[in-house]
Amino acid sequence: MSNPPKIYTFSSLKRLVERLRSDLIDLDFVLIFAYNGTGKTRLSMAFKDAGKKSIISDITDETGSTLTSQSEEKITVEEMKGDTLYYNAYTEDLFHWDNDLDDDTERIIKINSDSKFFSGFKELALEEKIFRYLERYADFNFKIDYEKWTITFSKAEKNNIKISRGEENIFKWCIYLALCELAIDGAEAYSWVKFLYIDDPISSLDDNNAIAVACDLTNLLEKGRGKIKPIISSHHGLFFNVMCNEMKKVHTLKHKKYFLHRPNKSESFTLRATDETPFFHHIATLSELQRANESGKLYTYHFNMLRSIMEKTASFFGYSDFSNCIHGIIDETLFARALNLLSHGKYSVFEPHEMVEDTKELFGSIFNSFIEKYKFNLPDIIGT
Repeated sequence: MSNPPKIYTFSSLKRLVERLRSDLIDLDFVLIFAYNGTGKTRLSMAFKDAGKKSIISDITDETGSTLTSQSEEKITVEEMKGDTLYYNAYTEDLFHWDNDLDDDTERIIKINSDSKFFSGFKELALEEKIFRYLERYADFNFKIDYEKWTITFSKAEKNNIKISRGEENIFKWCIYLALCELAIDGAEAYSWVKFLYIDDPISSLDDNNAIAVACDLTNLLEKGRGKIKPIISSHHGLFFNVMCNEMKKVHTLKHKKYFLHRPNKSESFTLRATDETPFFHHIATLSELQRANESGKLYTYHFNMLRSIMEKTASFFGYSDFSNCIHGIIDETLFARALNLLSHGKYSVFEPHEMVEDTKELFGSIFNSFIEKYKFNLPDIIGT
């Protein structure tokens, strides 16, 4: 029997960043799974900030001569140079909508052109690269105005349309992929990029697009091997699993996979290597349900999550109905009826309603019976 993967503890975000940067000396990339609220976005920004260096350079005139002051001292400028092109929640802040509330005819996205993210945007004319990715996920077109730094969208001969939040996110992601491609190809405007930090690139995407994003990202990482080293973090179990499986196919890519946890919302963090721990979408969801069940913090939407897992399990075994997953369990009819009713009730992920105590007990009975029957081995990914 193999030994359980070791858990590494870090007293601060800084120590954790130091470990990840140390890993990337010998690895091609690092993949991290962590639940929302763990601090993934904070980690991505701390990693980015750790790569900033103060560069002192002389100022020269148009002839190349070094400028001097009246005292003949050289005039120098200090600037911060980073090494990480990141994609996270802050990336969305680089774009904002102007919906033309007065005339309701011209809806555009404005770009924050001051960001280093767009340092080669205008000169390199990225539309073709962006569209090559975008056409895999969406059916709309776009146009960039480099003078006004705005983007307009069109679909089926309709111009100036407002695209959905999911379409907007995938468009931003395609921009990022195009910039990564430039950095990998050695474009001068992105010669400063040594690392990519990608945090949850699949927000608001369905499972099919999550799989497509993971596959496209794997191909890009393989192309960039030896040039740029990425860290990818996600709370999305399916995306994490597909990335793991795709990486197995690319034997030349050396990598590590971790579960990241922040015990009791403290300032310390733990990393658990998952090299020998299989991890799948349903296992991630079941682990989250187990955590909610044990803590007593159960909300009505947890029934939907459990029903979804049972339906996938029923499909795997060829059952005609998810209730077959609990066949032979005491109160089978009650359990099936409860799942049917409670998993279709009205609920909001923005204003979730906590279950009453009787319903929590019922949920616990269903969940524990299901886990016991199918002998799921849920990894201790939430730490202690």
